[in-house]
Amino acid sequence: MNLDEDVIRERLAVIAEEHRDLDDAIAALMLAGSVDLLLIQRMKKRKLSLKDEIGKLQNMLVPDIIA
Repeated sequence: MNLDEDVIRERLAVIAEEHRDLDDAIAALMLAGSVDLLLIQRMKKRKLSLKDEIGKLQNMLVPDIIA
């Protein structure tokens, strides 16, 4: 494993944790009956952005397979 892979894996862990935290926060707001729809919408948008970044980073870790 090289330094680049270590950096990618570390970044992946950080954003995966943020993604989980947002999921928990959104669920808590909805359970609490908080009706701040704008905040929930922003959190969901951020969560989707993180999901996309997670996918890109995971693809960087998978070696290209020549068929």
